[in-house]
Order: sequence, then structure tokens, then C-alpha cells
Amino acid sequence: MWLKTTAASLLVLATPVFAEEAAKARPSAAATTGGNAPDTLGTLLSLGAGLLAVIAIIYGCAWIIRRMNGMTGMNNNAIKVVSVMAIGARERIALIEVGGQQILLGITPSAIRTLQVFEEPVVDAGSGNSGDFARRLQSMIGKSWTAPNKE
Repeated sequence: MWLKTTAASLLVLATPVFAEEAAKARPSAAATTGGNAPDTLGTLLSLGAGLLAVIAIIYGCAWIIRRMNGMTGMNNNAIKVVSVMAIGARERIALIEVGGQQILLGITPSAIRTLQVFEEPVVDAGSGNSGDFARRLQSMIGKSWTAPNKE
């Protein structure tokens, strides 16, 4: 695929040269009429080659992305996101489960930090949204829950 992309790029770069040589080889309509008529065939060839190059680049990028996704591994069961809670506009706390342990992560736009590693599960990962994750987290940290109960 890399070879095809390189060949397409070289073709695109060489197309104006080919069009110019073809225009020099045949007598132009501008020379016979005395005016400056645009080279329609050269323009169409150049535009067509540019369009083909853009399409080839799009397919090449899609192929590369598909190949890179396969390299990340397909075992999605090793890490489970148990719960995520927004702290601010761009800050979050996430509870993930890895190898039987639950890990509390602080996520900001510039970093991900481990806040706590729990030896025993805080929240059952199979129960889905438990709704009381925030209350349990606050009780384990030692702060009181001040939001009204949702019942």
C-alpha cells in the first residue's frame, strides 16, 4: 500500500510536467488564433490527478488507522471502567477494575494519576450503574456527602 501511495504521489507531482510537455508538442489553438486560450485538457488532467491523489491519501490513512487499531490488542475484558464521575468541566474521577483490583484514577486534560488502589472491590463491576458510587467514594475518603438523596 505504501508503494501505491508513493506512486500516486509521484504521478500527481509529475502531471503538470506531462501536461506542459503535451501542450508544447502539439500546436495550440492560441497560436493559430493569436489569442491566449486556456489549456482545458491540461487543467482537467491536473484537477483529475489531484482528485485521485486526495482519494488515495484518504484510503491510505484509513488503511493505516485500521492497521494501528489491530496493534493495540483485542483483549478488552482485561480492563473494565466501573464508574466515571465529573469533578469539573474537564476533570473526572474514574474507577477501573484491573486484575481483580479496583483503581481510582484522577483524569485531567494533561495527566492521569492514580489516587487510590483498593484491595477489595468498592463497587460491583457487574451491577452496572449503582448510583451510589459518589456516596461510597466520599465515605471512603472521609468527607461527608452533602447532596440531597435521590430516591
